[in-house]
Amino acid sequence: MPVIVYHQNNKVVEVDFNGKSILFSQKSIADNLFQIAEQYPECLIIWCQLDLKSNLNRNVLAEIFHHKKIMASYNLSSISFLPESIEYVDESPFLNIKKDVSYPTWMMSEDVGGIYASVLNLLKDKINTNSSFDYFLHSMAKLAMLGGLLCYSEPLLVKDCRDVKVKDKKNDFLTFRFVKQHYRTRWVFILFLDLLFYEKRFAIFPLITSFIFKKRYLNEDLLDKIPVQSNRKVIEKKTIDVIIPTIGRKKYLHDVLKDLSKQTHLPENVIIIEQNSDLSSESELDYLNNENWPFNIKHTFTHQTGACNARNLALAEVTSEWVFLNDDDNRFESDLIEKTFENITQYGCLSVLTFYPDANQKLVKRKICQASIFGSGNSFIKATALKKVKFNKSLEFGYGEDTEFGIQLRNVGFDVIYFPNLLINHLRAPMGGFRTKPILAWKDEIVQPKPSPTIMFLKINNNTLKQVLGYKTVLFFKFYKVQQIKNPIKYLSSFRAQWKSSLLWAERLKG
Repeated sequence: MPVIVYHQNNKVVEVDFNGKSILFSQKSIADNLFQIAEQYPECLIIWCQLDLKSNLNRNVLAEIFHHKKIMASYNLSSISFLPESIEYVDESPFLNIKKDVSYPTWMMSEDVGGIYASVLNLLKDKINTNSSFDYFLHSMAKLAMLGGLLCYSEPLLVKDCRDVKVKDKKNDFLTFRFVKQHYRTRWVFILFLDLLFYEKRFAIFPLITSFIFKKRYLNEDLLDKIPVQSNRKVIEKKTIDVIIPTIGRKKYLHDVLKDLSKQTHLPENVIIIEQNSDLSSESELDYLNNENWPFNIKHTFTHQTGACNARNLALAEVTSEWVFLNDDDNRFESDLIEKTFENITQYGCLSVLTFYPDANQKLVKRKICQASIFGSGNSFIKATALKKVKFNKSLEFGYGEDTEFGIQLRNVGFDVIYFPNLLINHLRAPMGGFRTKPILAWKDEIVQPKPSPTIMFLKINNNTLKQVLGYKTVLFFKFYKVQQIKNPIKYLSSFRAQWKSSLLWAERLKG
């Protein structure tokens, strides 16, 4: 049974528990949340604007908060609490929220939301409560997300609510303060430059004022004490298909198939798309028929090369409940699929990303968390997503197709959860990749596009304008270190020309 805290004008006005009113203090909303969490340590704590009381969708709270490491809220306004200028600093997919699905984000809202008391009790005295309630929620989510708290914008929290409240836009002081407290210090200077370059605003006072505030930290191990066991059933048949695009890696693919054949939980089908651009060539994978395999192999041989096309062909052949996006130069232990299903059951998630190291790469990110990236060679997805997503062939032979696929997943409500305890070794075997180097349409351009047009395509089609411009600024400084033009004025002119060329080719890729 949840405790529901109703608030108005930044003050608590009513607290309800099982239909009965309980006492609350005259302190801030955030302070009340912490106090109530101490009194009801096993409960879900909900906050709600008083005028949304009748719109709170109580019937789905158990579905939304299906384990104790979830924080969710919903902003009924089309305008976020933080100004759009935060987008210059943060390039992650967590900012460009899809409002009609459950979407991963640290941008919480005071309108309506919830978090378990067990999380609040661990965070008490770790998050400053002197700011506005909205600022407190944003700060808590931004910090705790790194420690494994899963944070969402969740439209199911409200029902029958058609009136969209519009919040006042906040000034630059708020953005600079938030950036100073939650990002590396250099980002306040980059934000200053972005506002100057792109909006002709000289935000010197917000910049200076931001240094009054100290950077906020949170021990990433803090939430490890909270056990996770989802009540959401996402596995029924427990069947899984494996897809593998391959080109010229006969030996390595054989090793992958051997690893799959030793799995303690076997796949139903292994779907192989073999490519060779030589029109006179035939399949070299004789072992598919010459050896016995404990799963069905669906093999397609095609002269059309390209990982996006190959993966789409494979995804169309999936018939199981789950799909493993694999690669032809991976190695993994015999319990990979079994352990993956255990993690999926524990967290009730729909998409999984594993640790995917190259040779000698060490594990750095050790927390189970919401991933900002996606990998097309080390992911597991519930197959229901495949009706709504596919690899974008506009990015064929370029870069970013896996990132773009991950964005598609999030946009249809499939959050990508990273599990560091699941290991797939990526050998990066020779003889792989594109095999014959593709002839890029822009190879003869006098002004070579930078960044790659496929990366630009990814940015302009999935990020906000300010995120793209923020990326442009960072790229400007990164390129300056490695290119030959050292005259700043000449370099600026060259960079602008290359950026313009990249934009032009990115637009052409849409066709």
